[in-house]
Amino acid sequence: MIDQPSTGAAVRDQANTLFISLELSKARWMLTVSAPGAEKISRHSVSGGNAEALLEVIARLQASAAKRRSAAVPVVVIQEAGLDGFWIHRLLTGRGITSHVVDPASIAVNRRHRRAKTDALDGETLLRTLMAWSRGERQVCSMVQPPTPEAEDRRRLARERGRLIKERIQHSNRIKGLLASQGVSAYEPLRQDRRARLDALTTGDGRPIPERLRAEIVREIERLELVLSQIAAVERERDALLAEAAAADRDAVPAALLRLRGIGPELASLLWLEGLFRRFGNRRQLAAYAGLAPSPWQSGGLEREQGIAKSGNPRLRHAMIELAWFWTRHQPGSALSRWFAERVGAARGRVRRIAIVALARKLLVALWRYVTDGIVPQGAVFKA
Repeated sequence: MIDQPSTGAAVRDQANTLFISLELSKARWMLTVSAPGAEKISRHSVSGGNAEALLEVIARLQASAAKRRSAAVPVVVIQEAGLDGFWIHRLLTGRGITSHVVDPASIAVNRRHRRAKTDALDGETLLRTLMAWSRGERQVCSMVQPPTPEAEDRRRLARERGRLIKERIQHSNRIKGLLASQGVSAYEPLRQDRRARLDALTTGDGRPIPERLRAEIVREIERLELVLSQIAAVERERDALLAEAAAADRDAVPAALLRLRGIGPELASLLWLEGLFRRFGNRRQLAAYAGLAPSPWQSGGLEREQGIAKSGNPRLRHAMIELAWFWTRHQPGSALSRWFAERVGAARGRVRRIAIVALARKLLVALWRYVTDGIVPQGAVFKA
């Protein structure tokens, strides 16, 4: 933890605050409590998923602390971002309780190779982190900004489509692999005439496709067609969402992005739903959220660059790297594309891949300024 001097007001407020950390699991929720006027940390547990029991324990602890202090005692709760999402956070804030959700990877831990780890120790570490944060020590951890329920529900479209695309690739590769074992390599499962072409296939040695193998491939094709129909349904819903947002506000984020050449509905919706719907204080916060911030390593006379942090939103990072390649192709006259061309020249391979990540970071900042302040990226061309 970073030991920084605290203001007297922060110390006094902390002495009159009930701090609670939550360790959440499927079987049990453990509360680690630092109560005002109590010398020791106390622990309480409720069964996992029992929200009413959790609220009852918090209310009992708050009443006990208020009785000792003869004054109202505010409650501050912290939990790690994880499987339970944000519903517990919303439940607590709805009851007037201050709640924080922390990125677990940002909490400092013992760096020994074999360190003790239990729910009790994790609860104490989380509690100390919360108390340090409340004193104003913002470097001890990174708090997560929970999205609104509406924003969280909207981004389901982009994430579901990503999973369906992976399933489509798996089914397609499975069919190709089964046929390759029989010497067939010219079959494409994604074509519309896939069933008719399957009937006309023969093995590499001139035999018809074996009966049981053909039946297995047909079942794979049926699963593939189901996935394709679901992808089409998700894309229709995505396009309707983009049209609705554009109709409500012509300067909305998705409408503004779609006006730029090289950005289609999928990338526009993904950038909007995964990142640009948030507010960022500066470009460093934006790059850190996307995992595109640098991570230098310096010690004495040693100095090297470890590459990007990759600690942010992986979907936004992948989308920006994909868009960076599209940008160089569809916006060759822009300042960013010219910078990339001058940087890499005729180089190929690793140099080009490193430079495209740098371009992705610059492009993300440029698009953020474009959708928030209306500053068009220098040299960018709009669609006809």
